[in-house]
Amino acid sequence: MRKSLQSLSRRTALPLLALLCVASCTEDTDTMGLYPDGDNIINSHSVYSVLTRSLEMGAVRTASDINYLGEIEDPETGTSIRSEFAAQYFCSENYSFPALKYMFPIDTMLTQQPAHPIDSIRCDSVEVRLYFDSYYGDGSNPMKLEVYPMSFNTIMEEDSIFYSDIDLNRFVDAGTQPIATKVFSPIDYNLSESELNSATHSNNVRIVLPDTFGTRIMQQYYRQPQAFKDAYSFVRNVFPGFYFKLKSGQGNMIYVSVSTVNVFFSYYTAEHPDSAIAAMGRFASTPEVIQSTRFVNDDMQPLVQDNSCTYLKTPAGICTEVTLPVDDVFLHHESDSVSKAQLTFTRYNKADDSYALGTPQTVLLLRKQDVQSFFDNKEVINNLTSYTTSFDATYNTYTFSNICRLLTYLQREKKAGMAAENLSEEQWKAAHPEWNKCVLIPVKTSTTSDAYGNSYQTSVTHDLDMNSIRLVGGSENPIQMQVIYSRFK
Repeated sequence: MRKSLQSLSRRTALPLLALLCVASCTEDTDTMGLYPDGDNIINSHSVYSVLTRSLEMGAVRTASDINYLGEIEDPETGTSIRSEFAAQYFCSENYSFPALKYMFPIDTMLTQQPAHPIDSIRCDSVEVRLYFDSYYGDGSNPMKLEVYPMSFNTIMEEDSIFYSDIDLNRFVDAGTQPIATKVFSPIDYNLSESELNSATHSNNVRIVLPDTFGTRIMQQYYRQPQAFKDAYSFVRNVFPGFYFKLKSGQGNMIYVSVSTVNVFFSYYTAEHPDSAIAAMGRFASTPEVIQSTRFVNDDMQPLVQDNSCTYLKTPAGICTEVTLPVDDVFLHHESDSVSKAQLTFTRYNKADDSYALGTPQTVLLLRKQDVQSFFDNKEVINNLTSYTTSFDATYNTYTFSNICRLLTYLQREKKAGMAAENLSEEQWKAAHPEWNKCVLIPVKTSTTSDAYGNSYQTSVTHDLDMNSIRLVGGSENPIQMQVIYSRFK
């Protein structure tokens, strides 16, 4: 595995060097921008060392509107990521095809002959389209995928929680053969350059399915229209979905935003019985139904064991564990209040490589013991035990400007636990070894605003894009946390 160690930029390295030279506990307030002491308030400032290490995340919840397909190698670390996905398809409420009598040959209507059997209905063609807004890699590299119809016997249930290590084969009946195979590249060379650059063009992969698949859907509608009354009935009675399995191809990862099944057919109207009308029935994979992506990462232990830095790798890769020095913060400050605690994570510069993986734009600082429940319960930050912040490209950092409430919460939890369990401090810590540990995890967030312009976070999900960065830290290089105390004179 190749690894590329970059030095900090001059702008990042000089402030960090100055910070590392500060003693672990000082009273210098120059760097904190403190206001002058008030008549009754005394401020003081200290700096503490914070230990960090890389931690393999394992499987994560894959709640995302994006599906990923492909296999790539991180040029900086040499590790590879492979992804494929399964999707159900949405049927709008009380979906309908044209009336049955208009689906037959013209002479049937003109002569008022008895209706032909439903078995005579045929679709003209049927296809799947995988629309993607972007991709990573070399757009000319070929990829091959297989499309498998999923089983009615193992439906992906709406109330299930799916993780990145999901075995998608279990949703396909044993022995099932692919319904279609497709070789493609992210750049469609069947189109002219002007078509590719057109404002109306949407990048997509077109997969032609057997006509019998579309014909079966249409015939079932006329036999069992109630199966099309909503998405729940459609998935369980008509079409459980597709498993898109990557067969071969490396060097690309496409980000599939929408997948559709398009059934093309012809019909007639009473006003124009002599003219065939071309039409299409569309069924889309959307957030209303289940989409689940499987990720497979190379062995990441060499990265996890690197003590000279820490890593953030997505999807489902590596996070950074943070051990907060709670005892040190409150030692000899029993009469003080922690009014500010600033924690900054600095990114090492990336190699100048056009194929370098991205940088996570938002990270979550969360108690380690709360990770699974936080994502499973679809929680948002509370600025007490969970915080988010954005990447600052100017300073190459992620800064949590004030986590004082978290430090105070942990200190009070420890004291309350010792009393409730009748344990000494050493005994309680031994029984709760992760009481002061948090993790730094790349995430995607959504927000909304109320009528007064106040912004509220509505969702926090794992970042599943292709990202990989190194942070200053590791057991050989503690980072620093600056703390301001306040007390009455």
